[in-house]
Amino acid sequence: MGVSTSCVEKGIAVVTVGFPPVNALPVAGWFALADAVRAAGRDPEVRCVVLTAEGRGFNAGVDIKEIQKDGNSALIGANHACAEAFGAVYDCAVPVVAAVHGFCLGGGIGLAGNADVIVASEDAVFGLPELDRGALGAATHLARLVPQHLMRALYYTSRTATAAELHAHGSVWRVVPRGELRAAALTLAREIAAKDGQLLRLAKAALNGIDPVDVRRSYRFEQGFTFEAGLSGVADRVRAGFGKEGA
Repeated sequence: MGVSTSCVEKGIAVVTVGFPPVNALPVAGWFALADAVRAAGRDPEVRCVVLTAEGRGFNAGVDIKEIQKDGNSALIGANHACAEAFGAVYDCAVPVVAAVHGFCLGGGIGLAGNADVIVASEDAVFGLPELDRGALGAATHLARLVPQHLMRALYYTSRTATAAELHAHGSVWRVVPRGELRAAALTLAREIAAKDGQLLRLAKAALNGIDPVDVRRSYRFEQGFTFEAGLSGVADRVRAGFGKEGA
């Protein structure tokens, strides 16, 4: 359990997340993920990072039970930790390919939305169930995956979009059978890693520099409303029904 990094072939680092049963990460897990991605990007031998996960799905967001147990201290921790993890993916010195399977929810959208390219399995679904969990946030990143009005509809309803739908919008590079996901992500990473390493790093910095939205500032603005929901009590009221039958 945790976050691990492996160099499967020259120029490619694979960062793998594994927090059973659903990859809902605790605060320490988000910080560990941020550290792993940053370290991979700092390695002069690495030219592409593949972000993947073990188990039933790519990512189910934050560990709600940790927040229910520890209250505002855990909420503040999750806010900072998620911002660090999302920022690490976005700021990684080399391109990041997200290999997404199963569910990509909540914080998973923050990771995938900040990745450079997404490869997904046919069973992958993407969404923000935040309003069902007493939280807000990551609309910044969902808006990088789908058009504005669809983002709002998905956000307000807590519905998900399939990998095929995101592929149609151009935000998912390839959709492949579940058993072919890792190979497809590595094939793309291999093509990227074949470029000059120094030029790739310049290209990543240049592309980040022309982004129309400052993703860090935008996400931190959203997080302020998440904390407001916590202080007002509405978050606890909604989370009280989380995981209960009929909720």
